[in-house]
Amino acid sequence: MNPRLAAAKALAAVLNGKASLNSSLPIQLDKVEDRDRGFTQDLAFGTARWQPRLSALAAKLLQKPFKAADADVEALLLVGLYQLLYTRVPPHAAIGETVGCADKLKKTWAKALLNAVLRRAQRESEALLAELEHDPVVRTAHPRWLQKSLKAFWPEQWEAICAANNAHPPMILRVNRRHKSRDAYLVLLSEAGIAATACVYSQDGIVLTEPGDVRNLPGFAEGWISVQDEAAQLAAGLLDLAPGQRVLDACCAPGGKTCHIMEVEPGLAGVVAVDLEAKRLVRVRENLARLGLSAELIAADGRDTAAWWDGKPFQRILLDAPCSATGVIRRHPDIKLTRQPDDIAALAVLQGELLDALWPTLEVGGILLYATCSTLPTENTEVIEAFLARTSGARELDLDIQAGIKQPHGRQLLAQEGGHDGFYYAKLIKIAAARGRNSFKGVTG
Repeated sequence: MNPRLAAAKALAAVLNGKASLNSSLPIQLDKVEDRDRGFTQDLAFGTARWQPRLSALAAKLLQKPFKAADADVEALLLVGLYQLLYTRVPPHAAIGETVGCADKLKKTWAKALLNAVLRRAQRESEALLAELEHDPVVRTAHPRWLQKSLKAFWPEQWEAICAANNAHPPMILRVNRRHKSRDAYLVLLSEAGIAATACVYSQDGIVLTEPGDVRNLPGFAEGWISVQDEAAQLAAGLLDLAPGQRVLDACCAPGGKTCHIMEVEPGLAGVVAVDLEAKRLVRVRENLARLGLSAELIAADGRDTAAWWDGKPFQRILLDAPCSATGVIRRHPDIKLTRQPDDIAALAVLQGELLDALWPTLEVGGILLYATCSTLPTENTEVIEAFLARTSGARELDLDIQAGIKQPHGRQLLAQEGGHDGFYYAKLIKIAAARGRNSFKGVTG
């Protein structure tokens, strides 16, 4: 299959609200030649990354918008515009190959339209975009609701956040301290001619100067390293792990933090990893197997503790809560297309329900670490504020990290170009099982 057609079909499913690129793109990648897989991925992810800007340009070039039934043609046009504006594909190839895909869609009528619009874009896009630059949606390539939310919550940082969201993410490794120290692995990389530097905040993290196939890195198959963003690597250290503890990793897929927890503290009594969907646990199981680790995996709704909890309390809980993922847009740019403003309030409700359900499973004196990959306080500090207000036995602990910005509750990490993703952490300790009982002495908020 032509890579442009494959990318357009994957994007059309996203535009129709039927899928994310994570689910739609692999199906299409299986249909292209191996040599075209990277190009297809770039077309799909790049078009999604710049979609707000590309769609604004398309609206200026079209006489009328596409019908819902022609989302595939719309996606094809956006893929063509992306090639003209953001790639080194020669214009004649970008236009000719894209227009030719209309036949494969069995929409021959679209060929003349695509040809005319793309040729006009080749001539006039610079002038047309200059006219549109006053609109922050076009300037930042973020949907209006998200651009306005970021500006309201982060008036000093919002434009830098948008720029980081639009940048290509760095490839960051987590060194498995059971096998190698970070310094020792940096030496191995240097000897292999691979440029890399140590992360600023994670003691196990390494940033590669140039991304590459992780399977070609020293010791990957043997479990010496994993791919994990620096912000996510902070979770294991913030849990204050110690031998003999029983740990719950709630909403655990794809398992990066589950594995890191066991790498940091080999003497744990056990780790229970829960995720809603059994198919998501496949990846967790694969990661554990490669690293030679073992955890109890359970497919269940974390809120339904009666269905999965054995009644034995946990000393540590990591709740990596479902969220808008607005802190990892650079890794999943179709979030700009799939996420809607109404989702945020609904997610905050879900996050509060998970906190309420999991809290009784935590031992008095135990710690719960709340985490999201969101940059919106509605899902972060506001969720923790509401939980503390209704939970008499919960107190907040300070976070011993320099990363991010201190919030009324917890710390917010904002995506950094060349650095960590956007992330949020809050650390809670259980000082009493119920009001007035089993007080945990000596702890202050």
